[in-house]
Amino acid sequence: MPNRLEHETSPYLRQHADNPVDWYPWGAEAFDRAQADDKPILLSVGYSSCHWCHVMAHESFEDPAVAAVMNDRFVCVKVDREERPDVDAIYMQAVQAMTGSGGWPMTVFLDQTGRPFFGGTYFPPEDRPGMPGFVRLMDAVDDAWRNRRDELDQQAEQLHEAIEQSTAIGTGARGALTPAILDRAVENLQEQFDPRFGGFGRAPKFPQAMTLTFLLDVAAGASHANAPRPEVLEMITGSLDAMAAGGIYDQVGGGFHRYSVDAHWLVPHFEKMLYDQALLTRAYLHGWMVTGTERYRRVVEETITYVLRDLRHADGGFFSAEDADSEGVEGKFYVWSLEELEALCGDALPDVVRHFGVTARGNFEDPHTAFRGNILHAVGPPEDRPESIAAVLPALFAAREHRVRPGLDDKVLLGWNALFLRALVEAAHALQRDDWMDAARTNARFLLRAMRRDDGRLLRSWQDGRANLLAYAEDYGAMLGALLTLAELDDVQWLGEARAVADGLVALFADDERGGFFTTGSDAEALIVRPKDFQDNATPSENSLAADGLLRLSALTGDPDGAQRAERWLATLAPVLGEHPTAFAYLLEALERAVQPPLELAIVGDDGPARDALVDVVRTRVLPGSVRVTAPPGAGADLTPLLVDRALVDGRPAAYVCERFACRLPVTDPDALRAQLDERLVGRLDA
Repeated sequence: MPNRLEHETSPYLRQHADNPVDWYPWGAEAFDRAQADDKPILLSVGYSSCHWCHVMAHESFEDPAVAAVMNDRFVCVKVDREERPDVDAIYMQAVQAMTGSGGWPMTVFLDQTGRPFFGGTYFPPEDRPGMPGFVRLMDAVDDAWRNRRDELDQQAEQLHEAIEQSTAIGTGARGALTPAILDRAVENLQEQFDPRFGGFGRAPKFPQAMTLTFLLDVAAGASHANAPRPEVLEMITGSLDAMAAGGIYDQVGGGFHRYSVDAHWLVPHFEKMLYDQALLTRAYLHGWMVTGTERYRRVVEETITYVLRDLRHADGGFFSAEDADSEGVEGKFYVWSLEELEALCGDALPDVVRHFGVTARGNFEDPHTAFRGNILHAVGPPEDRPESIAAVLPALFAAREHRVRPGLDDKVLLGWNALFLRALVEAAHALQRDDWMDAARTNARFLLRAMRRDDGRLLRSWQDGRANLLAYAEDYGAMLGALLTLAELDDVQWLGEARAVADGLVALFADDERGGFFTTGSDAEALIVRPKDFQDNATPSENSLAADGLLRLSALTGDPDGAQRAERWLATLAPVLGEHPTAFAYLLEALERAVQPPLELAIVGDDGPARDALVDVVRTRVLPGSVRVTAPPGAGADLTPLLVDRALVDGRPAAYVCERFACRLPVTDPDALRAQLDERLVGRLDA
C-alpha cells in the first residue's frame, strides 16, 4: 500500500511512495506525530537524478527489515532538495559542521523542534570500512535519545547556534567596490586553472560555467582596447574545448552531464540537469561571440536542441533532469560497445573508432554491475567535427532512441526554467532563430501563468498541472534576469513583468537590516533559522541573481533603489570576491556593472532591414555590463527613460549610445554605431 508520498508533485518523493518506510513529507503533520510519540525525526534529503540516493533507497528504504527499524524508532521525513532548497540548506550546514563535508543522500536526525543533533550522507545497510551501517547507526541514535537526551539537546543547541552564525552575513565591515577586485579574481583563477586538461581545480571536476562567462566578459572588454589577454583566453578556450570534447558532453544527443569524476572530463556522473544546460549554453554562446569558434556554436545548437526535444512539456515548461541510470545501470543509455558501432557505422567505423577513442575493452565500467562500454569522447587536438563523424551521428542517435531512457524528473522548477529561458533568448537573438524565440516566449508565458497565483505570488514547482510551494528568492532573481533579457532582446514590453517580479523580490525577501535577500519569503513557513544563501554553487545564489538583476533593472528604468541594494550587498562581500572567484562567479558579473560606467543602447525604428542593420552591430557581440532596448518610435517610453524622446533621424532608424540616460548624437549608419561603441568601451576601461 503506498505511503503519504503517493500524491506529491515531486517525482523523487513519488519514487519512494511504495517503500515499506512510513514516510511523511516535510510539514507540521510529521512534527506533531514526533511530539505525540516522543520520537526523533529521521530526515532523508535527496533528488531524483542522484545516483547514490537510488543506491541507499534500494539497499535500505526498500528493505522491510531496515524499514521496520526506521518506522519503530523514528518519524521518517523525505524531502526533495530541489523543491525545498531552504530545508536542504539548513541541514546541509549542520552536516558539514558535524562531518566537514556534505552531499546527497543526506541523512539527519532532528529533535521535535527541528534542531539537528546528528547526521551524515550515504550510509550502507551494514558496516563497511570507515562507514557505520545504517541499522547500527539508528540503534545508537535511538539509545542516545532514550538514555542520554541531555547530550543530544546540548549538541542540537550548538548546531543551531552554528547555523544561525552562518546566516549572519552582512554584519561585518564593508569594502570598496573597485575594478581591482576583478583583476584579483582573474589572478586567482589563473592559479586554479588546469593548463593541461582545462577547467579549474582537481578531480572531481565541475564545469564552472559561471566562471567562464565572467572570464568571457573580461576578454570581451579587453578586446576593445587591445588584444584580449592571452592568459584569459587560454583559460576560456582550454576549458570550453576540453569539455566539448570530453565524455561530460553527450557527443550523440547533445547536452552536458553533471560533472566529471576524473581530471580530464572523460567519465561523468551521467545525470543531465536543466541548470547545467542553461549555464553552459550561455558560456558556449559567449565563447562563440568572443572568439568566433564555430564548434562552440555547434555545442549551443546541440544543447538547446536536446532541451527542446527531451526536456520540454507540451505546455512550454522545461523538466528538471534526467537520471544517471537506466535499467539500474549508471550510464547504460550513453555508452557503446565496439560491436554495436561496427553494426551501425559501416565504412565510417575507422573514423569513429579513431575520433572517439573506441576500444574493444571500453573506457567505462559500472562499479555495481560490471557493465562495460565506451564513453564517446573526441581525442586529438580541438577541431570541428569531421564530415564522416557528422554523417554517422544520426544513425547512432536513432539506434540509441530504442534503448531504455534514463528516468525523467518531470517537475518544472521556476528558477531553473528562468535560467534556461535567459540563455535561450540570448541564443535565439544572436543566432537569429525565430523558432527558439517562439519557444522562449511560450516558456515565459507558461511560467507567468501556471506558476503565479492571482495575487502575483510566484510558486516554485509545477508538475502535471499542479503548482505548489512558495517560490524562493532564487526563483524571483532568476525570473527577473530572464524577463530583463526578453525586454532587451525580444520586446521592451516584458519590462513591465520584470518590474513586478523585482517588486515582489524586495517586498518578500529583502533583509533591510543586514542587506541582501533571505532564501524564504516573509510569508513562508518558519524554520529553525531563516536561511540566506550567498555563494554561487551549481547554480547562482539568490543574492547574486538579485544583485545582477537589480543593477540591470536600474540601468533600464533609472530607479536607484535596486542599484543601491545591489551595491550594498556587493560591498558586504567585497573583501572576499576576488579571493574566491569560483564561489562568487555570477556575483562578479554584477560587480562589473557596479564598478564600470554604464553602457546603454537604444535602437529606435520600425522592424525592417535598416533597423536590423543597426541591431546586427551588437547581435553577436558581448558588451560587458551593458543594457539595450529596441523599439518602434514612441513605444516603451512609459517603461524606460532610454526610449523617452528617442526619434528617427531623417526618417531613418537611429541608435543612441548613452551613459546614465545622457546620450551621444544618434547615428543611423552601422559603422558609425560600431565606432561609438568601441570608443565608449575603451573609455570605460580607462576610467
